[in-house]
Amino acid sequence: MADNARAKRLADLIREVVAQKLQRGIKDPRLGSHVTITDTRVTGDLREATVFYTVYGDDEERAAAAAGLESAKGVLRSEVGRAAGVKFTPTLTFVADALPDNARTIEDLLDKARASDAKVREASAGAEFAGGADPYRKPGEAEGVEGVEGTDGDAAS
Repeated sequence: MADNARAKRLADLIREVVAQKLQRGIKDPRLGSHVTITDTRVTGDLREATVFYTVYGDDEERAAAAAGLESAKGVLRSEVGRAAGVKFTPTLTFVADALPDNARTIEDLLDKARASDAKVREASAGAEFAGGADPYRKPGEAEGVEGVEGTDGDAAS
């Protein structure tokens, strides 16, 4: 079992090699310049690597890029083996990264919250406090309480 630092270094190397090979070495038109490698994770035994990617475009282009990556998997794995110099080259698994979709969902939720806050601000623009401007009692303003001398606990009857 390899240590985590070695797995992290190998994951970083795989990410760089795959990105460079996709940019310069693979002639598949489905992969073009709209595929971005976002992250790579390697198992503790360095046998399997998961490569996360995003595709700029619609669902059709995403499906085409997934098919292109699947067909180029062997070439990319051999390039990783050449660059890594490890005894066993990890198998590559390509997974579409859900991060852009999650970010878009969070942005939509934040926009709804901002709109809701603006409605509340508009509704409360001319409103006044229910208990007056300062609803708290001050130490010298005892209303309806007679015979209170001080705070030592001795009350006059």
